[in-house]
Amino acid sequence: MPSFFEAVPRATSIVHQAICIMNKVRWGVLSTARIGMFKVIPGMQQCAHAEVTAIASRSQESAQAAADSLGIAKAHASYEALLADPEIDAVYIPLPNQMHVPWAIKAIHQGKHVLCEKPIGLSSAEGRELLEAARANPHLKVMEAFMYRHHPQWVKARELATNGSIGEVVSIQTWFSYYNDNPNDIRNQVDAGGGSLMDIGCYPISLSRFIFDAEPHKVLGHVTLDPEYQTDTVTSAILDFGEVTSSFTCSTKSAPHQRVNLVGTNGRVELEIPFNAPPDKPCVIWHHENQNSRRIELPIADQYTIQGELMSRAILEDTPVPTPLTDAVANMEVIEAIFQSARSGNWENVQETVRVG
Repeated sequence: MPSFFEAVPRATSIVHQAICIMNKVRWGVLSTARIGMFKVIPGMQQCAHAEVTAIASRSQESAQAAADSLGIAKAHASYEALLADPEIDAVYIPLPNQMHVPWAIKAIHQGKHVLCEKPIGLSSAEGRELLEAARANPHLKVMEAFMYRHHPQWVKARELATNGSIGEVVSIQTWFSYYNDNPNDIRNQVDAGGGSLMDIGCYPISLSRFIFDAEPHKVLGHVTLDPEYQTDTVTSAILDFGEVTSSFTCSTKSAPHQRVNLVGTNGRVELEIPFNAPPDKPCVIWHHENQNSRRIELPIADQYTIQGELMSRAILEDTPVPTPLTDAVANMEVIEAIFQSARSGNWENVQETVRVG
């Protein structure tokens, strides 16, 4: 039987959990970006512990139109107005890359929790600025929105990769591409942090670090620049983790395709739709072991709902976020090393100034 001093904290914890279950985090969204309007907000509206209560744009008209289309109660005519709203607990930031860190820091200063789209900023230095602001406000939760990690297919893939089901993992191979030649799209604007590596190459880097649970020591990168936009349209890289490697190609001017293979000593795991997992039908991964192949169908799941729920529960229960902000900074350090390697034509060491955890 527990003593009084053991029972009181336990009872307090039980009461806190009961209160959390009844509560919902009130979310505000900074901007009417497509990723928010068509993916993240609809996903978060299915959360048990999250409620999207406000959205902001640069005009009242556009904010109101967005709010009306998604059934959001409040529309703010500026980002500042939303951050000043006392009825907002947390903000989701799908702004262009160059605006991520400045607005995330402003949100922290207004006492808001932050879920910020990837990549966390334009540089690891920017990421460290955000990390310092977050550490100065430890009561607030701040996380980069790498939604794919929370999907059941990645939970299963990581399990197979780490429990010996394909032997020892020796390499990861990834392809991720789409075609976009619109000069007005921010993904084709270098000042906005556009280009394939920042937009989608961050995924192969993240998943490699996620599966290996380690940081690459050095990288070798090759970049093809668009002659007009000066953004990278095709980037290939090798990440050297010591005993194991990861290689990938990402492109903003290639046929749309995505695939990941986790290759082991006696098998591999293949993910058919590793990043844009559909929210309305099952995902399939393949477990190839020796001469046998097994089709694994995962239950229907919305990775944005899962991400929103996990973040909201961390806020309500005051527990660590699923992916610490140090992970976001470490990912940016790899991106920078790949760009440096492409310029030098040599292997480049990865700056390891922030440890994951």
